[in-house]
Order: sequence, then C-alpha cells, then structure tokens
Amino acid sequence: MSRDILADQTIEVLRHAGFLVSDKCDIRPRSFDIAARRGETLLLCKILLNLDGLTEETANEMHVLSEILGGTPLVIGEKTRDQPLEDNVIYTRYKITAVNIQTFYDYFIENIPPMVTASPGGLYVPIDGSALKEARIENNLSLGSLAGIVGVSRRTISKYEDEGMHASIDTVLILEDLLQIELAQPIDILNPAALQTAQKTISDSSNPSKIGGISSVAPAAENKPTVETAAENEMLTYVSTLGFDVKETAHAPFRAVSKDKNSIILTGVSKYNASTLKRAHLMSSISDVLQTGSVFLINGNSKVKSVESTAFIEKKELVRMSGPEDLIETIEERKVPEKK
Repeated sequence: MSRDILADQTIEVLRHAGFLVSDKCDIRPRSFDIAARRGETLLLCKILLNLDGLTEETANEMHVLSEILGGTPLVIGEKTRDQPLEDNVIYTRYKITAVNIQTFYDYFIENIPPMVTASPGGLYVPIDGSALKEARIENNLSLGSLAGIVGVSRRTISKYEDEGMHASIDTVLILEDLLQIELAQPIDILNPAALQTAQKTISDSSNPSKIGGISSVAPAAENKPTVETAAENEMLTYVSTLGFDVKETAHAPFRAVSKDKNSIILTGVSKYNASTLKRAHLMSSISDVLQTGSVFLINGNSKVKSVESTAFIEKKELVRMSGPEDLIETIEERKVPEKK
C-alpha cells in the first residue's frame, strides 16, 4: 500500500464518521498530514507506512500543537520495522497513539474500541483491577494463591489490582476463565493519557516538558539569519508585542501559532510569491477545520488581500497596529466568506 492510498483511506473513514476534514498537507516539512473535527473532537493525523519514520522532534511538535489547539495527535500506519500493525492493537511512539487503518475504522465507524496494547515485551491488555480484587476476595483466594494458579508473582497480582498494570493476553484469559468475570478493558484512542499511565511505551525517550520543534520567535544563536529571515522574525516579534503568545513551528504548513486569551491564529510569514499562495490555501483549509484565524504576514508588497480564509497583511500595515484586536479585525474583514 502506498502512503497516498493510506491517507485517502483515512480521509474516507473520517468523513464517513462525520468529521470535517482538511485538505491533505502536501507541503514539506509537515508534522501532521490531516486535521479533522467532529464537534469538540479534534484530531491531528500523521500518515506513515512505517511507524519508525516518526521522529522525536516531529512527535513533540504534534504534542504541543495538539495542546495549543485542544486536539489529539494520532498516527495511522501500516507496519513497524518489518512487521504489520495488528488489528485491535494500540501502538505508541513518543507518547503518540498509533493504529492501523482497520483499528481506526473499527473505532470511529463501528464504535469498537481496541483492547490490546503493544509493548517491547509483547501484547498486553488493560484490566479492571477493582473487579479482579473483588472477585478474588469473593472466591476466598489470597494474593499468593491466585498468583500461584496464574503463574505470576504475588506483587504482580497486587499491581493488577491497585496500580492498573496491564496484563499479558494469556494471563487475562486465565484470570477470566478462573474467576468467570470479564476483566479486559477497552482503550479510548482519544484519551491517550489514560493509556500512558499503565503502559510501557515503545522506544519512548521523549521529555514531556520539552517543546521540541516549537520555540520562541528568537532565531537560534548558531544560525545567523539572512536579511529576509531577520525581517520575518521581526514581524513575528511585532505580533508578540501586540499581546500574542507566538510559538514557531518547524514542521507545520504555517510558520507559527499566535494565541491570546480569546483567539488562536495560524501565522505564515513570507514574501509574496506562488508558494505563498499555495501555502495560504492549505492554511485556510486547516483553519476552517480547527476553527482558528489564519494570516499571512507579507514581507514586502502583496497582490491580494486574502486567499479564502487566510488574510494577507503587509509589514507596513502590521506595524501600524496597536493591539490584538487590530490584527483580529483585519483578518475577519479580509477573509473570503465560506460558500453556503
């Protein structure tokens, strides 16, 4: 299967499930490929044939963008190393949930959640620790006696009951057959935090406090900026002086995300050219899904006032603004109304 086919299948599933879906991101680099929204549920989807292609830097940017935008990062893939991703199994890379297209379909179309997580030691199942403890006591089994029957340590049974530790598939089957109860718990793809508390992640060396590809507007000290880059950085700095928290991106189709207490604005910065128009079209599609503003700050003269939902604002116009409301009002005035 090609990556394009997998992306098209993902979009088809999302639309079938009632999501509003952005255009595919065909601009490199890209931290995510598709943005999708259904009500309050927002997804930033990355399409990868091999999960090992996800870098820590890209994953960190997906995390931070998702936090800013109130969404969930998700990878849809086909294999890991040389092994296909299994159905009904959750995989993890740098604290980002990853599934194959069948699991993705089952969850969003059939309302069938996955039940199994993949870890370095094999496949594991989240279990209902309280139900296990209650059933053990009702059957007059001590921790030690149950551990002996199952073939694990007393401490392991205690962790199942009190700490929510996941169990191997074989162990869960033995426990359910012995105690005649259902212990396996479904996994909510949209609540990865719950999964992280009990699962050992694969190849997970990310630092939760690290911002990764998103940084302040100041250029890196070791990279001397060009005149053009310096002018673009100056415009982003000016946006911050208007009262916005400006976070740059390294892999998104927009240069930064600008946020104040009331608004979130996808922010591009460039000279006016054909590439700018293409990027603005994509930014408009994404902002419509994310329900954010979208602006391209132009270093020099612009031939247009907007491309769909993305307003174009020249540097000389930007520096005349005195507060966040000036930027927001200009974006609203210039964007082309959506077709009914």
